[in-house]
This record gives sequence, structure tokens and C-alpha cells, in this order.
Amino acid sequence: MAVSFLQEREVSDLCLGKPPLRSLSATSTIADALAALKNSEDSFISVWNCDHRRSKKESEAEAEEEGECCGCVGKVCMVDVICFLCREDNLLSPSQALKAPLSIILSQAPPQIVVHLEPSSSLLEAIDLILQGAQNLVVPIIAPTRRSGISRRKQHQIQIQIQKSSTTTTSHNGREFCWLTQEDVIRFLLGSIGLFTPLPALSIDALGIISTDVLAIDYYSPASMALPAISKSLADQTSVAIVDSDGTFIGEISPFILGCCDETVAAAVTTLSTGDLMAYIDGGGPPEDLVRVVKARLREKNLEKMLEEFTILSPLASEASSASSASSSDEESSSVRMRMRSGGRYSRSSSYSARMVRKAEAIVCHPKSSLVAVMIQAIAHRVNYLWVIEDDCSLVGIVTFSSMLKVFREHLETM
Repeated sequence: MAVSFLQEREVSDLCLGKPPLRSLSATSTIADALAALKNSEDSFISVWNCDHRRSKKESEAEAEEEGECCGCVGKVCMVDVICFLCREDNLLSPSQALKAPLSIILSQAPPQIVVHLEPSSSLLEAIDLILQGAQNLVVPIIAPTRRSGISRRKQHQIQIQIQKSSTTTTSHNGREFCWLTQEDVIRFLLGSIGLFTPLPALSIDALGIISTDVLAIDYYSPASMALPAISKSLADQTSVAIVDSDGTFIGEISPFILGCCDETVAAAVTTLSTGDLMAYIDGGGPPEDLVRVVKARLREKNLEKMLEEFTILSPLASEASSASSASSSDEESSSVRMRMRSGGRYSRSSSYSARMVRKAEAIVCHPKSSLVAVMIQAIAHRVNYLWVIEDDCSLVGIVTFSSMLKVFREHLETM
């Protein structure tokens, strides 16, 4: 029954109410991507390789024919920009680095991370593509034949005007697209979870979907050492665990939270420890004492150019003494760490950032948690993964949407 249900369901069923993708041309610069991300509520902007000079043709047949040479080639987010700015050769002049072509960032992404799919494709086919490595499925939005008495020609003219007035576009050769994510598929399966009995009631430990291959870094390590792990976690749709010397789970550096910041976080990554970076990005704005630490250490590293260009730090310019020494900055950083730790346990701020949709704190579960409970918990917090810890806060591993989908797929093969 579950097999036929997934084969009969079309991906268009999951696209209902989805907004059209905002997109950038593959020929754009990183500065263009940064501006688009700041002006969007979306965490990711799709990147397309299209020739929009021919977009005025209005025949559906022509649009479909030209659509073959117009496709989404990737996606970009604030984390991509931050990691790019943290490269050693970009630290001296971030504004100059932002003039680089967007392709430099896209080349770091794994192949087939974004895949086109027709609306009539089955949900089972969508799941198989995700298990093969696709993170986003690009699906055409099926437009109504007539809307509010406005002709198709008039709608097309309006769309062209919207495109001309915006850095990003939503239409490609007259067609609009949305994309489906792992979260969309998991959410849909949860709505029909009874079809998969008894699978949902089994623990994630019993199902064997806890991965021990996690990205982890020590709390006191320089945040710059975490950059390779942050880039990999973004590609894998996971996160970087922060642990102490005993392997106790303290928190995380999440690409999701980092993506809710702006490009100036590159200065914090360059100067702070991972523990301090965790506090820096955790809330509605960086703590003032940590800002002073960042400013002092930028001067120590002769990165005054970064200090000048990252104007978000300027409100505290009068407070930060230009004579700050390495010893004073280390003292401030130490006081921050001591304040974060209370009674042997690390505490996190409960404040929100303007673009965040959840608290900036790690979401955890227990090895004995049931599959359905983990699914609900992940969807409620809008994350693609959950950290798995024991009662003593020791890190066991991580469970992801991808591993959940895999166990659903394997379950179907046994039915």
C-alpha cells in the first residue's frame, strides 16, 4: 500500500503554495549574490545558466524548446560568501574579493546537488534522486490557464517589468519554478506515517541510522580551523559539533545559523575561537565584548582594511581602544568563556536574530528516540539533522533526513 501510494503521488502535490524561485545568473558576481541574499527572506538563492535575451518569445512551444538550454546549475547562501571571504588571499580586501565571479563559489559544490524534475514525476522518483545526492529538486510551477481576467500576454509583460526592477529573477523563458527539499518530503511522509507501520515506532538506534561520522572541533580551537568542516557540513546539510576535551557535546556551528548572519562574520571567524564564535552568532547581535576582541585582533593581524570595510563593527569604534594589546584581548576572550560556563555546563543565549526562524541552539535527541519523534522534532525546529547524545551529554552521532529517507526506501523494498 505504501509503495503504490508513493508511486501514484506526483511531486506537483508537494509544490502547492510554493513561491517561485528567486534566481541569479551564473555570470553574476559574488557581490550580486550578497545583495540578493540580503534582500531575500530565503536562505538560498538559485543560480541559473540562461539566455534571458530571448525571454520575450511568447509561444509555449518556443518557451519549452528554449527551456532545454536554461537550467538551474546550483545554489548560493551566505555561508558560501563567508567562507570565501575567510580565505587568506581575501582577508586583506573583502570588497575586492566580492567582485569575483559567482562561479568560484559554485565550483566548490558537489555535482548534481540541484536536479530538475517534472511535476508529473512520482514521489518515489524524487526520494531516489535525494538518496543519490540531490539536495534541491527544481520543479516547474504549473500556471493556471486564466487568472483574474488577465491575459497571458499581459502576465508576461508584468513579469518582465518585475525582472527589470530586481537583481534577481523568478521567470525563465516564461516559466516559473519552485524547489523541493528533503524537509518537504519528510513533512509529506509524516502526514501519511500510518502507512509505514511499524517502522515509525522503532528507535533510531534499532534502525541503525545514527551516523558516527560527524564533523567535530574542540571548543578552544581557532574558529578558522573549523572552515573546512563548515564548508563540508553545508554540502552535507549537517553541522559542526563543538566538543570539549572529554568529548562532551557543548553546541554547534550550524550553517543554518551562520547563514542568518551577514558577511562581517568573516572577521569573527578569522579572530575568535570556535567557542567564542558560537556565542558571537548566537542571538540578535554579537556581544559588545566579543566585538571589541574582534577589532583588537584584526589590528594585531594587520587587517585594518577588513576593519574599515566591515562597517557593522563601527558603532563600537569609539569604545575599542586603538592601543588594545594581545594580552587585553586574550583577557576579554577568557572572561567571555568563563561567563559562558556555569557549574560545569555551557549555557547559550535564547535571543533571536532577525532572519532566524528558530533559537540558535543545537537540537538533540536520544538513541532510543523513535523515528517518528525525531521526524517531528526536526521539522518543528526546521533542521535537516539532529545530534544524538547520551544522558551525560556525550556525543553519540548524528541522524539526518537523508538517513531517514533511506530507511523508508529500504522498508518499501521489503514490503
